[in-house]
Amino acid sequence: MTTTVGDALVNKKVNEAQEHIRQAEKSMKTGFLKWRPDFDVAADEYQKAATCYRVAKQFEQAKEYLLKASDCYKENRSLFHAARCYEQIILLLKEQSKVQEMVDFAHRACRLYQQQGSPEAAAGALEKTAKMVESKDPAAAINVLQHAIEVLMIEDSASRQAAEHLSKISRLQIRIERYGEAADTIRLEIGIHQENGNASAIGRLTVALVLVQLVREDSVAAEKAFKEWGNYCDAQEAVTLESLLQAYDAEDWEAVQKELNSPFIKHMDVDYARLANVVPLPEGIKNVPKVAVPANKGIREQVHEAYTSPPPEEVERAKAASIAAGNWPAASASNADSKNPPPPFPAHVDDEDEEGLC
Repeated sequence: MTTTVGDALVNKKVNEAQEHIRQAEKSMKTGFLKWRPDFDVAADEYQKAATCYRVAKQFEQAKEYLLKASDCYKENRSLFHAARCYEQIILLLKEQSKVQEMVDFAHRACRLYQQQGSPEAAAGALEKTAKMVESKDPAAAINVLQHAIEVLMIEDSASRQAAEHLSKISRLQIRIERYGEAADTIRLEIGIHQENGNASAIGRLTVALVLVQLVREDSVAAEKAFKEWGNYCDAQEAVTLESLLQAYDAEDWEAVQKELNSPFIKHMDVDYARLANVVPLPEGIKNVPKVAVPANKGIREQVHEAYTSPPPEEVERAKAASIAAGNWPAASASNADSKNPPPPFPAHVDDEDEEGLC
């Protein structure tokens, strides 16, 4: 049976892994002169074995020995290194697309980092995991980022990083159409920026919040958001929002669509810009039929066609009908000299009137 280069590499790495495992087990043994296992050496050897298995694409074995390495570090109270082993397991699980296990190990790594007194590392582990899973499971990514915010908010100096996580959460919530939760998240982010005095960020978020509320068909909440934070908007943001809300209130479909298609909104963050495509448009004039106007005719030609005089024979018939009914003035000198014009011609004579003259 022919052995390929790939098979040879796998066999080599598996043999190396088994040798590292033997060394780890040897360091774990105790004796008359060795009362305590050498956990540091064992952890290092288990990690090397896991690396060999990972190169050989044997992920389950790699995970098993990373867990053994983590246990050895815990025995030595090296919680930081134990958490790093969990982060390596997360990378293995990513290769296998096991999202839920990735989230579970992210939370476990976070707890170890916190016990070690490293909140930044704890939040970082959660953030990296969220980036890995957001495309496959946005809801899971939201859960992980919310945990990261809880960790960061313990430290007053980490509010800026917490605002970044909130921004990511709101965009993910919009992506999976959880608009009510997105509105709450945006308001939380605005609160953090208010504490930090970041007015420009509040202005952009006000636009996003108004769009979210319009998608929820809550124009009252959208107007309230604009009144509350509109003073943070720059000139372009304020004009766009004011025109949009006025058009929406007037149920002017064309004006609403014009504002939603404005370059300012289209060049927002991708998830916020997509909101413009899902805002429910008001009925208003959308359902009112419009008269088609030929494109090749000018305004003067259209007016001339609209007021064309009736044919002479129709005028004579209308005149005869008015005389028979006694509504037409006699052709006297007084009438002839009168400055008052005769009554206007009837615009239309029914067929019944025409038959009555016969």
